[in-house]
Amino acid sequence: MSPTAAGLLLIAGLFMLLGTGMPIAFALGLAAVSALLLDGGIGMFYVMSETMYAGIANLAFVSIPMFVLMGAAVASSPAGGDLYQALDRWLNRVPGGLVLSNIGACAIFAGMTGSSPATAAAIGKMGIPEMTKRGYPSSVAAGSIAAGGTLGILIPPSVTLIVYGISTETSIGRLFMAGVIPGLMLTAMFMVWALYDCKRKGYDFAGRAVRYTIKEKLSNLPRVLPFLLIIAGTLYVLYGGIATPSEAAGAGAFLTIVVVVAAYRLFKFRPVSNIFTTAMRESVMIMMILAAAELFAFALSSLFITQTIAGAIAEMEVNRWMLMAVINLFLLVAGMFLPPVAIIVMSAPLLFPIIMQAGFDPYWFAIILTINMEIGLISPPIGLNLFVINAIAPDIPTREILWGALPYVLVMLLAIVILCVFPGIVTWLPNHMLGAGI
Repeated sequence: MSPTAAGLLLIAGLFMLLGTGMPIAFALGLAAVSALLLDGGIGMFYVMSETMYAGIANLAFVSIPMFVLMGAAVASSPAGGDLYQALDRWLNRVPGGLVLSNIGACAIFAGMTGSSPATAAAIGKMGIPEMTKRGYPSSVAAGSIAAGGTLGILIPPSVTLIVYGISTETSIGRLFMAGVIPGLMLTAMFMVWALYDCKRKGYDFAGRAVRYTIKEKLSNLPRVLPFLLIIAGTLYVLYGGIATPSEAAGAGAFLTIVVVVAAYRLFKFRPVSNIFTTAMRESVMIMMILAAAELFAFALSSLFITQTIAGAIAEMEVNRWMLMAVINLFLLVAGMFLPPVAIIVMSAPLLFPIIMQAGFDPYWFAIILTINMEIGLISPPIGLNLFVINAIAPDIPTREILWGALPYVLVMLLAIVILCVFPGIVTWLPNHMLGAGI
């Protein structure tokens, strides 16, 4: 069987397994095991466990469960509610202030958790009922938070960028810095579209804002500021070269748990154990996906599928921007079916040499890839954030959630075009702070 036919059969088998509802890690692993056994026989069993272990036996991966624990501590406590209320009270007099505070809360919460589904769930539980109560269209309420939740994998600290850094052996600190300005830019673009969408659908901003006193506006800040300081401190020691990503993540997680326990008086065993249980469940899921994706990538390489695809792309007689368009199309389609972590682990060994040979900056490409992954989070048929919003707001029809979120896909595509035309938006901050380099 030719590598092309083997590749198509393997991909078709993977999608069939995913279609049964099987967990991503198990589907990847079973598809890879089946392909390896058919190709190499029973002797391939000896390399499978070693390959999966090698996929996660990297000290840098310690930062992933630590950042997940940091996010779980915030998501499992009332911190999200305090953050949301603080932004709402300061922005409520601005036209459309509630939709701005929702997207702003998503951006800040994303920086605390690094998880898109956690961000969408935490802010959506408070934001959607409040917006619909004040008369905002339900599609605006659901769509803005579904899209705002995707910022969790772009705004640092981001688990997706950590995985990309480890897979491509690029600096995680530089990757985090590269995501700052694009993250803020995308947040602003989301806000602009949300306000326009409200106006377009006839929502009247005038006279709907609730007035808060200065005392009420300041009341939540003492609980919110420590979390923001922890995020700033974590990023500072990371960018400044004071600590490795694993050390910075460990210190950040510890301080976050201390602040959560002290600020919200979670001195009983159950609330704290829930934080660790949530973090462990998500961390194990991510590490299982990483290990299975490594085995899947090994199967692709063993069947010469990776080499064949790389050769075909490299031999395309097109300019580098047409090449980038093809890569973006591949990432968009893959993002509709697979989680970001799995896509990065599988595609990075294939795409990284190609984009380097074409002369693209690897940190710029990391942000382009991440925005593509964001699009996948709100695109059918998988659209993880759409399912999260549907679970927390079952009274809003799925069709309205989908139509409310789809315009943000166009916003993110516009952001990709802007970053292609002005790559300095990504590269300026890391080059200015850390100097040019890989």
